[in-house]
Amino acid sequence: MALLINEKCINCDMCEPECPNDAIYMGAEIYQIEPSKCTECVGHYDNPTCVSVCPIDCIKPDPEHKETLAELADKYVLLTQGDEPS
Repeated sequence: MALLINEKCINCDMCEPECPNDAIYMGAEIYQIEPSKCTECVGHYDNPTCVSVCPIDCIKPDPEHKETLAELADKYVLLTQGDEPS
């Protein structure tokens, strides 16, 4: 499932540069995660890097975007298809 940054976010700027899919962006008040780009770092790392660097533990699974490991892996493939040289 995609991840979600909750209202506890203090805008510390730690998560955004860590996201390999560029899924994290500054929202109106706090950082947000674009569910269509979030693979929980499947295909990149063993664990979500945003969660690892968050100092206040405000990044949680998004209950509205539940995905299996296989679905996250498929999303990773779709997101990275354009990154491979021809």
